Amino acid sequence: MRLQRTITVSITVSLVLLGLAACGDDDSSSIAGVGQKATAEMHGPDGSSMGAITMEQGPNGVLVSADVSGLTPGAHGFHIHTVGACTPDFSAAGGHFAPGGHGHGFMHSDGLHAGDLPNIHAAGDGTARADYFTDLVTLAADAETSVFDSDGSAFIIHAKPDTYGSEAGAGDRVACGVIESN
Repeated sequence: MRLQRTITVSITVSLVLLGLAACGDDDSSSIAGVGQKATAEMHGPDGSSMGAITMEQGPNGVLVSADVSGLTPGAHGFHIHTVGACTPDFSAAGGHFAPGGHGHGFMHSDGLHAGDLPNIHAAGDGTARADYFTDLVTLAADAETSVFDSDGSAFIIHAKPDTYGSEAGAGDRVACGVIESN
C-alpha cells in the first residue's frame, strides 16, 4: 500500500511540474521578429543630421524611440511612410504606411493607418525625445505589416501637428529617415 501511494504521489507531482513548465513556457523568441532592431537616421531637406529613430520588436508590438533635433518648437506630425526613400526629395517616401487600407487618423471611424503615430513635440531648443508603442507594424520580414516589405519604409516628421482626423493636415516634410535593420 505504501509503495502504491509513493508511486501515485510521484506521478501526481511529475504531472503538476510538467503542467507548470508548459504554462510557464514564455518563449517569446518563437514570435516572429522578437528582439529585432531597426534604425532610421533622420535628415533635414538640406541633408543635415537631425538625430535618429530606433525600433525594437517585442512580443506584443514595436517600441519606437525618437531622439531628434533641429525642429521648430511645438507639435509635429510623425508617421511611417510606405517607401524606404528620402531622395531626390522627401516625397519619395510616398504616403502613410497603410497595409490594411484603413483611413488616416486616430479619430477616423474606420481605423487608422498602421504608420500613424502620435505627434512628436519639440522643446524650445528644437529637440524632441519620444517613446511610442505600436502593434500595427512589425519588423518581421514576411508579415503583411512589415516595415521591411519589398520597397522598405521611412519615418517622416512634418512641419505641423497631425490633426488625427481623416486628413493629416501636417504640412511639409521637414525630416526623413529610411528604416534599416540593425
